[in-house]
Amino acid sequence: MTLDRIVDAAVGLLDEHGTEGLTMRRLAQVLDVTATAVYWHVKTKDDLLDLALDEVFGAVPVPEPGEDWREDLRALVRAWRAAMLRHPWAPELIGRPMLGPNVLARTEFLQSALVRGGYSGLPLAVVTRTLANYVIGAALTEATWRRSANPRLRAAARDHVAASADAYPTLNASGHLDADRWSDDLLFEEGLNSILAARRPRDDARREGGEAR
Repeated sequence: MTLDRIVDAAVGLLDEHGTEGLTMRRLAQVLDVTATAVYWHVKTKDDLLDLALDEVFGAVPVPEPGEDWREDLRALVRAWRAAMLRHPWAPELIGRPMLGPNVLARTEFLQSALVRGGYSGLPLAVVTRTLANYVIGAALTEATWRRSANPRLRAAARDHVAASADAYPTLNASGHLDADRWSDDLLFEEGLNSILAARRPRDDARREGGEAR
């Protein structure tokens, strides 16, 4: 019995049953041990969830820093989204401070790339949260759709908007809820490009310096 074995089993149960389906008793049954043996290594279910979530982050490769900080961020964020989609229970757990070594190492990489891009202070904190919320929100929405919405339900949702075009002309014209118009991957990439294309603090400083001269 090792902590790694416990965490691997917990991730397997979470993948199969979600957070509600993970109990210490069920975990002990999978491991063929007593619940007491599990509690010897992990004190609470919350502790176990934190360990499982950090395990998921451990599967996100940390890129080698390159010349383009934006490409470094794209590589990290794409892999982060992919990892959460492979483990659809993961996005819903991200809401409390995460102090696992895998989480912190990847957050360190994200912020260091932003620092290379000219961010510091409040703008650094803001764009860090913006990127995190964007990735988590996208993964949560996509994972929920994949779990609960079959193609017929998606089509019905789109048909509802189209049938009410007079009430929702903009939504109808934009193809809102039309899964065939733009893929989730494309929408995610374009949203990420929009965030990374935003004006950087260093750009403002350079422009203001030029105006002053």
